[in-house]
Amino acid sequence: MTINDIIALYESKKELYGEKTYRYISAIMQEMKARHKAEFKGDDHEQSWRAFKGKNIEKLIQYIITDGISELGLAIINGNSLERTDPRNLSIELATVKRNLLIDYHKFGAHLPDVDIIIYNPKTYRVLAVLSSKVTLRERIAQTGYWKFKLASSLITKHIKVYFVTPDEDGDLAFRVRPKKGRAIIEADLDGSYVLTEAQIEESDKVKTFDKLIDDLQKLLTENS
Repeated sequence: MTINDIIALYESKKELYGEKTYRYISAIMQEMKARHKAEFKGDDHEQSWRAFKGKNIEKLIQYIITDGISELGLAIINGNSLERTDPRNLSIELATVKRNLLIDYHKFGAHLPDVDIIIYNPKTYRVLAVLSSKVTLRERIAQTGYWKFKLASSLITKHIKVYFVTPDEDGDLAFRVRPKKGRAIIEADLDGSYVLTEAQIEESDKVKTFDKLIDDLQKLLTENS
């Protein structure tokens, strides 16, 4: 089973849910879990599934937004792919994008932040935004806040927006008043979060449903033009 199987199921669900299919990602992954278990050979299916799900949620989100990103005239690349590729094999474009995202640790070298998706202008190689995408906030929300702090501390990278994209399966983003820790971190320390869920959430300037991501990137692009 691969990401292509998940994409195929997602596309089939679009016949039923249309543009709102993003809201049913958790249900889609639950359906995939049954298929994954049927093919699994080993002793701990839950552990194997969690790893598979986490890795492929990220890829599915990238797939969903790629067309919208391209329509804005922007480009998208997977953060892990950029970090793991031998610098000698990077194009001038991607080598420049990487350089424009590096965090300087002085005598300890320069390193990329741990982000899943990088959105940049292919004409200028300027990075506009980075996305972390996880099933729940507890997996990496505090770490994402750390990367926002580091990017904001440099004149070269302080303009880069840091977003968290999640199905929020624990419901940490549901309430605006008396928020849970994860939402408090987003509201105070990140540039925003986009939620793929069937559940109702109390939206704010920082926490919104996933369908608003492309519109916000359009506004960001206008601000940076």
